[in-house]
Amino acid sequence: MGGVFLNNREKLWYLQPAKLWVEALPIGNGRLGGMIFGHVQEERIQLNEDSIWYGGPKDGINPDGSRHLEGIREMLFEGKVEEATRLTRMALFSTPKYYNPYQPLGDLRLYFHGQKGEVEDYRRELDIKNAIARTSYKVDGVSYRRTMYASYPDQAIIIRLTCDQPGQLNFSANLNRRPYEGETGRLSADSIWMSGECGKHGVEYACVLKAKTEGGTVSVIGDFLSVEGASSVTLLLAAASTFRESDPLAACQLHIAAAEQFNTEELERRHIQDYQRLFNRVSLQLTEQDPLDDLATDERLKLMQESHSHMDTGLMELYFHYGRYLLIASSRPGCLPANLQGIWNDSFTPPWESKYTININTQMNYWPAEVCGLSECHEPLFDHIERMQVSGRQTARDLYGCSGFVAHHNTNLWGETRPEGLFPTCVIWPMGAAWLSLHLWEQFLFTADKDFLRGRAYPILKEAAAFFVDYLVEAPNGQLVTGPSVSPENVYVLEDGTRGALTMGPAMDSQIIHELFTACIQSSDQLQVDGELREQLTALLARLPKPQIGGHGQIMEWLEDYAEEDPGHRHISQLFALHPGTQISPHRTPELAEAAAATLQRRLANGGGHTGWSSAWIVNMFARLEDGEQSHTHLNHMLRKSTYLNLFDAHPPFQIDGNFGATAGIVEMLMQSHAGELSLLPALPSAWPQGAVSGLRGRNGYTIDLKWSDGELSEAVIHAAGSGTCRIRTREAVLVRSGGVDILVNREHSVIEFQVEAGCTYEIFRK
Repeated sequence: MGGVFLNNREKLWYLQPAKLWVEALPIGNGRLGGMIFGHVQEERIQLNEDSIWYGGPKDGINPDGSRHLEGIREMLFEGKVEEATRLTRMALFSTPKYYNPYQPLGDLRLYFHGQKGEVEDYRRELDIKNAIARTSYKVDGVSYRRTMYASYPDQAIIIRLTCDQPGQLNFSANLNRRPYEGETGRLSADSIWMSGECGKHGVEYACVLKAKTEGGTVSVIGDFLSVEGASSVTLLLAAASTFRESDPLAACQLHIAAAEQFNTEELERRHIQDYQRLFNRVSLQLTEQDPLDDLATDERLKLMQESHSHMDTGLMELYFHYGRYLLIASSRPGCLPANLQGIWNDSFTPPWESKYTININTQMNYWPAEVCGLSECHEPLFDHIERMQVSGRQTARDLYGCSGFVAHHNTNLWGETRPEGLFPTCVIWPMGAAWLSLHLWEQFLFTADKDFLRGRAYPILKEAAAFFVDYLVEAPNGQLVTGPSVSPENVYVLEDGTRGALTMGPAMDSQIIHELFTACIQSSDQLQVDGELREQLTALLARLPKPQIGGHGQIMEWLEDYAEEDPGHRHISQLFALHPGTQISPHRTPELAEAAAATLQRRLANGGGHTGWSSAWIVNMFARLEDGEQSHTHLNHMLRKSTYLNLFDAHPPFQIDGNFGATAGIVEMLMQSHAGELSLLPALPSAWPQGAVSGLRGRNGYTIDLKWSDGELSEAVIHAAGSGTCRIRTREAVLVRSGGVDILVNREHSVIEFQVEAGCTYEIFRK
C-alpha cells in the first residue's frame, strides 16, 4: 500500500480508527461536511450542512435602549460603572438574549457484515493534496478500501467502497439524527432519505443517500440501504435545507441525478481538479526529508507534546497546509462563512452555539484567505456581511438612533446584529460590522480590483463608517470616543476596587475606527467620489484617541490606565493596531512597537496565550514585531498544548480559528505587505535555516516566491499584477532583474524601490 500514500507533509495518517470526534478526519465542500471515524465493522460519518441552525430569525432589539443611551454614557464618564452596567443590562441587552445554535445534520452509519476476523494492515488518512480521506485494512485475506470526499462541483459527498476479491462487500447503510429524528424511509429501490425541521420557524432539511454497485445487489429494507455480494460500491449523499431551497428533498434528488451522470473516475477527477485549482497556488517546504516523516500523525504529535524541547518542523509544515485545506473545505463561493467550528459540529448544543463570533474569531478564520491566494474562499464572508446589513441598519436606528449599520460580538445564519448574551464583558461592543467590513478593504488591497472596490467594498465600508459618524461622542478631554462599549472580554479594576467592563472609548474601538475611516478615505480618493465625506472622516479621524503607553510600558487598553482583573487575559484587544491593524510598526512607530512587545510579555508572564486562537494571534503579533523566535515558540506551544490528534485547534474545546490563525501567522513570519512594502523573511526563526515558499500574495497585486538558506534570503521572484513602484524590505543586499536585464533600484537603509510593469516578473538575488 505504501506507494499509494503521499508524502507525510501532505497527509494526516493513523494506524487505528478514531475513538473520539476530535480524532475523526474532516471532509468538506464549503456547504457539506463529514467527520470520518474509520471503524471497521461499523463506520460512522458525522454529517453537517452549513445552514442547519435551530430556530428562525428574531427581532429582539430592546425597545427601551435608545431612551437610556445618553444616561448610560453620562454615568460612565462620571465613573459610575456599576450603575451604568445595571442599566445597560436592562435597557440595551436584547429580548431574548441568545441566538440559537448551529447543529448537526445527522449521522451516516455503515454496518459491515462478514468482517469479523483479525484486522491487519489498518491505515486511515486524510490526503490534503487531493482532499480525499481513505481507510484501508485486511480481514481474512481480503483487502478493503474506502475513499471519501466532499465534491464542490457536484455538491455531494462521495463514498467509494472496494475490495480486492469479487463479491466480498456486504453492508447496510442508515441515516439518523438522534435525538432529534424527523422522518426517514425508502425513496427508490437504491435510495433512502431523511428529513426534519429545526424548531419553530427553523429551517427544514432533507438528506438523500443512493447506492450504485458493481456486482451484487442493492435493495431498501425499512429505511436501510442493503448491499449484498458487491465488488465495489459508490454511495452518493446530498443534503439541503429551506434556507436555500423551497423543496430540500427535490434539491437533493437533483444533486444526485447530476452527479450520476459521471462515472466514479470522473467524479474523483472533477473533485481533485476543482480543489487543486485552489490548493496548489501555494507550496511550502521548511525542512528536507526528516526521519519523523515515517511516524503516524498522532505519534508525531504526541512526541512533541511529551517533550518540551522537541521540535518538529515537518509537522509544522503539515499544520500550515492543513489550515489551507480546512479553509477550502469550509468556505466556498455560494456557501455560508466558516463558523467557530468551520462546518464540523457534532453537538446540538455546541460550545458558544458554534456561531459567528465577530470580536475576533470569525475574522481570524479569514486571515489566511488573501495571503494564501484564496480570495474565492473570502466570498462567503462578504455575502454574509451583506446579509447582516438589513438587520444592522435596524439595530443602528432602533437601538442607537444612528444611521449606517452596526453589529455586536456575534451573528448567526440570519445575519442578526443585536447585542447577544448576558455577560457585560462582551455584549455591548458595537464594532463587529466595522471590523468585518475591513475584510473587503483587504481583498481590494491584495487584488487592486477597482470594480470590486466600487461595486462591493466601498459601499459596505461607507455604511459601516456612517454609523460612527453619528455614534461617536465627545469625551471630557475633547476626543471623540465610542461607548458604551468594552474591551473584549476583559475587566478593569478601579482604585476603589470596583470591577467593570463597560467603558467609554476602549483602545480597540478607536483603533478599528482608525482603520475603517482610513479605508473609506483612501477608497474615496481611489474612486474620486464623495469628497465631502472624505473631508468629514479626515476631521473625525484627527480627534480619535491614539494608542497610549501606560505605567507598565504597555499599550493602554482603556482611556485610563486601569489595572486589569486578569493581566493574562486571552484577548489582547489593545494590540489590534499591531495586528491585524497597521498603526503600530517597528519601523514607523518604534516606541509603540516596544510598548506592544511589553504588552505581549506582560500578558504571557501572567498566563496569557493559553487558548488555541489566542496563541495564534500572538504568533501573528510577534511576527509583526519581527520577532521570529517568539512566533516560533508560540507555534510550538499551539502544537504542544492546543492541538487534538486530528490537528484540530483546541480552545479547548475545538475552535477552528486557531488553525486558520496559525496558517496566517506562518505567512506573516515569511512575508508581510501591510506597511506599503513587501517585507521578505521579516520574522524567520533560527529553527528554519533553509526553505522555500511559492505563491504567497502581497498587497497591491503581488505574488511572491522565496528561497532562503543559512537563515538569509537567497532569491525571490515577484510577479506584479499592476504597474507602479515596488518597495521591498530585506536585510540582505540584493540585485533585481527582469527578463535577464538588471533593474535600477533606489536603496534607503533596508528598503529598495524600483518600478514594475503589469504582468512582468522580477527576480531578486542576494549579492
